[in-house]
Amino acid sequence: MSAISVGQAVVLGVVEGVTEFLPVSSTGHLKITEGLMNIPVDDKSVVGFSAVIQVGAIAAVLVYFFKDIVRIVSAWGRGLRNPQERYHHDYKFAWWVIYATIPIVAVGLAAKPLIEGPLASLWVVAGSLIAGSAVMWAADQMGRHKRGEDDTSFKDAMLVGCSQILALLFPGFSRSGATMSTALILDLDRVAATRLSFFLGIPALTGAGLYELKDALGAGVGAAPLVVGTVVSFVVAYASIAWLLKFVAKHSFNAFVLYRIVVGVALFGLLAGGVIDS
Repeated sequence: MSAISVGQAVVLGVVEGVTEFLPVSSTGHLKITEGLMNIPVDDKSVVGFSAVIQVGAIAAVLVYFFKDIVRIVSAWGRGLRNPQERYHHDYKFAWWVIYATIPIVAVGLAAKPLIEGPLASLWVVAGSLIAGSAVMWAADQMGRHKRGEDDTSFKDAMLVGCSQILALLFPGFSRSGATMSTALILDLDRVAATRLSFFLGIPALTGAGLYELKDALGAGVGAAPLVVGTVVSFVVAYASIAWLLKFVAKHSFNAFVLYRIVVGVALFGLLAGGVIDS
């Protein structure tokens, strides 16, 4: 019997799609939802399932930003063949995304036992939600929002890329929250910070999903729940991306900060009261 039913996969796909790119922690929300549905959050197959359905959300990014991605990849390809093309910002940006992905891959492989074990606890999620809120609020206040996407540099990409490690080690911190906060501290505007977060998430999340696929299938999750969860996350994530880009163009991140604090405090209460298991 599959560790996750098709019905549960639909619910988790919706949660993943809504929260993957919002700075509220998709991993944290998935673990909370799994806990409420009495799914063991530290089960190897469940951890694998969560990583696999992220591929649906990443596919939504690929479709939404298809023209941008084609432009960047084309510039990269031209630069590999023609040295004169290597001064183009898109060529450099493609390499920056590759370089900025290396740290999270290295840490992910080295710390896999911790990530799938002690750090998978809902107590960690609750604490990380609140701690990440403080970082987001401070970053939004500190940032001068004066630099656009064309002003990004190798330093920006590396620092923002490395910040993904926080979310990897501390589920609940939020990959989007960590990357957007770092970008804001570097004085990128909110739209540029959000788009940079999207592009840096593509290789990291796709790689994680493909890497975990064998564990999800081999350890107790059926193919049907995986397919359903991935498709649902794709559809919902596409709508979420479109909404987020419009939202950040006119609003601060304060609404997300407040929401994260409320969820974190509520989760501490549910865990302390024994309503859900950590």
